[in-house]
Amino acid sequence: MAETNVNQNAQKAKPKAAAFETPKLEMPKFEMPKFEIPNVEVPAAFREFAEKGVAQAKENYEKFKSIAEETTDLMEDTYATASKGVTDYGAKVLEAARVNVNAAFDFYGELLGAKSYADVVELTSGYARKQFDTVTAQTKDLALAAQKVATETAEPIKEGFTSAIRKAA
Repeated sequence: MAETNVNQNAQKAKPKAAAFETPKLEMPKFEMPKFEIPNVEVPAAFREFAEKGVAQAKENYEKFKSIAEETTDLMEDTYATASKGVTDYGAKVLEAARVNVNAAFDFYGELLGAKSYADVVELTSGYARKQFDTVTAQTKDLALAAQKVATETAEPIKEGFTSAIRKAA
């Protein structure tokens, strides 16, 4: 019989909470109040005004979307043109440098073969004249190439933005 009381007491005893365990609190349940929206008839004039506003907003959105897409295409084409132009310009600069370096090596080779001071002066003045003419021609060529790149890059942008502004207006 003593064993029965112990078993019953063990079943009745509630397990104790661990030392660091926090008791679970139950939050009270609230329900959101239900508001009924009255059925109000919108006057036809207001409805028509709202429909016109929505239609106009859609039209303007489509217009600006089209302009934005055209501008994006224009900028991509312009970037490609500018990139090609800069590459061509860089190739011209490298070619000019190659010509100048080769001329300098030729000049130094001729200087080494000079027999007198008069030959050195004659070679130096001839090289200076020749290089002045070469560098002048190279500068003109590079200036024309830079102007071409600037024109080919700027003109489509100018035309594209002018066209976009006309469409937006």
